Amino acid sequence: MTGTTRPSQRSNQKERTRAAIVAAAQELVDTDSDLTMPAVAAAAKVSEATAYRYFPDLVTLLGEVTNRMDPDAVMEPVAGSVDPVERIGHAAEVLARSALRRQTALRAIIAATIVQPRPVVRPGNRFALIERALAPWSATANPDAVRRLTRDLAVVISAEAVFTLVDLCDLSADAAVESLVRTARTLTAAATR
Repeated sequence: MTGTTRPSQRSNQKERTRAAIVAAAQELVDTDSDLTMPAVAAAAKVSEATAYRYFPDLVTLLGEVTNRMDPDAVMEPVAGSVDPVERIGHAAEVLARSALRRQTALRAIIAATIVQPRPVVRPGNRFALIERALAPWSATANPDAVRRLTRDLAVVISAEAVFTLVDLCDLSADAAVESLVRTARTLTAAATR
C-alpha cells in the first residue's frame, strides 16, 4: 500500500509546489512588484533552485501567468452588440488597461523575446480578443478581409502599442488607452463598412 501512495503523494506535492510558484508570480504581477525569480521563489516559500526546476526562466513563468484573459468574459459587456466597431473598441480598451496594470511583467516578456525570440512564450490574448470582437462580422465577411483586419488590429491592440504611446509619445495612461481605442475603432470602421 505504501508503494502505491508515494507516487501519488509526490505528484500532489509537485502540483502544490508548482501552483504555489504560479500563485506567487501572479501576486507579484498583480501588484506590479519586483519580478525576479528570487522574488517569486521567496513569495512562494521555495528555494530559487526549486522555482527553476518548475520553470526554466522567468519569461516562461510570466508567459503562463499573463496568459489568463478569458475572451468570452471580456466580451460579455458587449455580447448583445453585432457592431464590430463597438466590440473592437471594448476589446482594445480592456487589453490596453490590462497591459498597463501588468506592465512590469509584459515588458519583461517583450524584452526577453527581443533578445531570444520564442513565439510560444508570448501570450495570445490579443488574437483571441480580436477574433471574439469581430465574430459577428467575420461570420459573413470575406475571409481575406477578416485576416487582413485581424493583422492590422494586432499591431494596434497590443502591449507594445500601449508602451509606445506612453514611453515615446509621452501620453498619460488614459490618453494612451483613448488613442489606442480610437485607432482600433477607425481601422475597424474602414474595413467593415
